[in-house]
Amino acid sequence: MVPFDRGHLGPETSMAHPPIRRIGVLTAGGDCPGLNATIRAVVKTAIFRYGLEVVGIEDGFQGLIEGRTRPLTARDASGILARGGTMLGSNNRANPARQFVGLDPEGKPRHEDLRHRCVETVERAKLDALVVIGGDGTMSGASRLVERGLNIIGIPKTIDNDLVGSEISIGFLTAVATATDAIDKLHSTAESHHRVMVCEVMGRNAGWIALTAGVASGSDVILMPEVPFQWDAIAEFIDARRRFGPGFAIVVVAEGARPRDGEQVVAKVDLSSADPIRLGGIGAVVAHEIGARTGLETRVTVLGHVQRGGGPIAADRVLATNFGFWAVTALMQGARNRLIVRQRHCFTEVDLVAAADRQRTVPLGDPLVDAARAVGTSFGASIEIPAGDRPASPVC
Repeated sequence: MVPFDRGHLGPETSMAHPPIRRIGVLTAGGDCPGLNATIRAVVKTAIFRYGLEVVGIEDGFQGLIEGRTRPLTARDASGILARGGTMLGSNNRANPARQFVGLDPEGKPRHEDLRHRCVETVERAKLDALVVIGGDGTMSGASRLVERGLNIIGIPKTIDNDLVGSEISIGFLTAVATATDAIDKLHSTAESHHRVMVCEVMGRNAGWIALTAGVASGSDVILMPEVPFQWDAIAEFIDARRRFGPGFAIVVVAEGARPRDGEQVVAKVDLSSADPIRLGGIGAVVAHEIGARTGLETRVTVLGHVQRGGGPIAADRVLATNFGFWAVTALMQGARNRLIVRQRHCFTEVDLVAAADRQRTVPLGDPLVDAARAVGTSFGASIEIPAGDRPASPVC
């Protein structure tokens, strides 16, 4: 196991703070494979190695606001390693600093700052720190609680893999495996019927799932938010495959992808949510345009929430166990308000507040983008790589 890098310790990690005896743990935001494995690692490390008491907070920040907590024992954390979802429940609508409380007479959303209720829950449960497992929205919410004096250790969880500071997040690898398996299955029907098969995957404003699953499945076209695509470029590429190569094509499109000079396709606006924009529908648009421009029979498959379901693959279980273990270890070594991350395959930590309110998108100079282009994959447009986006050599 790679030693934990404490090189990022700042003045906020001073051991002058009161000792840690009792911690809380919650899972917030969208569910994903590996959450239970992370909870298991946090609970068992806290109890077996450090003799701590652990309290579970139900349904993410909603439970923290409403004071819904319960003690967690090692037995509670047993038998959950391979289970999908989260035993504590989750919520992707709650936002302690800006909680939706209804609509005003004009139909506009009303919000309240309920962070004081979160502080009251922590004080009532006698918690010395919180371990918060979530993505970028969750860490943004956690950073607002840090402003109220809570000590929070964050663990990156999101299939979108877009949390700033960490090269990987819990759930991403399983989501990619699920998407890859689905795209593999589309190959046979595409080849049999000489069709273009379009598969829409998740990822919001980041193309990590589309890129990784696209490469893993040998997809011909990968469309992602970081590279606004051109309809003519896609049509010409597919026409060339029809004339000189296989008479079919596989197109993977991230839900946040958009044409050049066009907008993202929004499926829904939910004013009651902390993140009201719900992307979706670009797959159908891409399929329609390809069919119209090439004359080829084109079909679309939208994977949707199947990417967030099921149990974690082995790699995600190991990753979750490492993140949970290092989170408690960092806390007991004096860390305060830090986000546990993995960088170049080493576990370390960054400032939680600094990582909040941002998204980690795919750099155009990413080695996987370069590898995909080298094997003939189209991104629907020419790629100009900014000088600062090109990785230093060697990559590793």
